[in-house]
Amino acid sequence: MGLKRIPVVLLACGSFNPITNQHMRLFELAKDHMQNTGQYQVVGGIVSPVSDGYGKRGLVQSKHRVEMAKLALQSSTWVTVDDWESRQPDWTETVVTLRHHFARLQKEYQQKPDADGNCPELKLLCGADFLDTFEVPGMWLTEHVEELAGRFGLVCVSRGGLHPERAVHESDILSSYKRNIFLVREWVRNETSATEVRRALRRGNSVKYLIPDAVIDYVEEHQIYTMASERKNKGGVLKPLAKPALQPVEPLDD
Repeated sequence: MGLKRIPVVLLACGSFNPITNQHMRLFELAKDHMQNTGQYQVVGGIVSPVSDGYGKRGLVQSKHRVEMAKLALQSSTWVTVDDWESRQPDWTETVVTLRHHFARLQKEYQQKPDADGNCPELKLLCGADFLDTFEVPGMWLTEHVEELAGRFGLVCVSRGGLHPERAVHESDILSSYKRNIFLVREWVRNETSATEVRRALRRGNSVKYLIPDAVIDYVEEHQIYTMASERKNKGGVLKPLAKPALQPVEPLDD
């Protein structure tokens, strides 16, 4: 009789400006990797677009980014879009978003009359370059990095010439939690960039097969990506860098 697998939910935070086929592909790659370990059963995925307060150049309104993500994922049987983070009046630290969703998972699990075993674990799904942001001065609180890697865990998908194992090796914090950091390799090259998609859209060029047709139709209907929209937040500073004196938040109770 095989060992009982640990249920896990994957959470991806980001701009999704707009969501691309590559964003959605990350979920499938991560799911295969986690289940191929023989330890985990992926039971859900969550796309969580950032709020308008993030301050990134060219960031269109969250209502559009959320709706595009929902259209893109309407055929998925296990990945959903959650708008909690996008509805916050200011940028929300990633660890706070994870805490919110884990608390919700616990509540939903406890309300199930047939619940047995453990509540699903929640892990952050990201691209491999995300690990490098931990070394950017002022972007992360040390205790947040420890909670992300230790309490929750990371599933990082790499492609091309990126080497996330180096980032883990060179970070004392990440190295100490390396058993909770899962590195996934994307062997089928897909360099789709949301930045390049926006550039093509505002220039009137085709983005077919880079983003879902339903998203293309939505963009055209609402005339979202223009030269004016790309100038939004130009010259500004990302909120994570503009708030270096963030006060520590009490860690999540087990």
